[in-house]
Amino acid sequence: MIKGKRPFIEVGEFYSRHAEALQLKLVGPAIGFDRKIREPTINRPGLALSGFFVYFAGKRIQVLGNAESSYLKSLDEAEERARCFQLCAQHIPCVVVSRSLPVPRGLVEAAAEHHIAIFRCPLVTMRFINAATIALEMDFAPTSTEHGSMVDIMGIGTLIRGSSGIGKSECVLGLIERGHSLVSDDVTRFRAIEGRELVGTAPDLTRYHMEVRGLGIINVASIFGVGSIRLEKRLDLVVTLVDWHELEEVDRIGLEQEYYEILGIRIPRVTIPVRTGRDLARLVEVGALDQKLKSLGQNSAVEFNQRLLSLMQKNKEK
Repeated sequence: MIKGKRPFIEVGEFYSRHAEALQLKLVGPAIGFDRKIREPTINRPGLALSGFFVYFAGKRIQVLGNAESSYLKSLDEAEERARCFQLCAQHIPCVVVSRSLPVPRGLVEAAAEHHIAIFRCPLVTMRFINAATIALEMDFAPTSTEHGSMVDIMGIGTLIRGSSGIGKSECVLGLIERGHSLVSDDVTRFRAIEGRELVGTAPDLTRYHMEVRGLGIINVASIFGVGSIRLEKRLDLVVTLVDWHELEEVDRIGLEQEYYEILGIRIPRVTIPVRTGRDLARLVEVGALDQKLKSLGQNSAVEFNQRLLSLMQKNKEK
């Protein structure tokens, strides 16, 4: 299941998700939580407070820092109130006052009349803007759900796919026993971050749990310890487990790199034949480590091929 980029998130959802990380505190009543944030970035309304609305990013969270607060302080009470009412009349989602600065009285009155939430936070303005922008990018990112288990193998996020009963759960258990960390079992959710990388996580219901045929549902964190789980991980490799008899041809050298595409992003893929007696966990582990070497610029198959060609050339010259 694939979902495109979200068209908006509500202010209440943003607050509930990120209030702790961004140190947000609600000022006044809980109003305007159903207002929509339609752009994953932040706006400082300095020009708007001065009366210039020809270009105004009203779909974004509005942040008041030292500059905006100082400007409002320089106005008399009636003018400050008028400027704040002009700002709040633009259908903005919400207002954040950074640096724990006092909230102007005119802004409180205008926000109450237009049902707009006001928040305060102690962070420096630019630090809040950077952190909030990252949070919004994650919230607005396109998502996709893939059938497969994801494991962090020494820093390589690995999605293990395969048909039902092929041995994915046994493979994942073997990897966890070797000290690697479970991200998700059976179903993995991915977000495309800025169109350049995929971040996988587990659905809330199944997080930290696995289904193992014959054993039922197990809590991985309780059995193997908290070091055996990860909340999320970037995807670096896709491993597809296929029954040996279903493969027409097995690549024995690995010169041709396969890819698996999720949300328009191509991820390196390897296909591992499954047959009785093969240690799948060890094979997947080696595959992940080989991918780590490739990311560092070392390709064993290419190096071997070059050595072979060099040797053939020398024999030919003789």
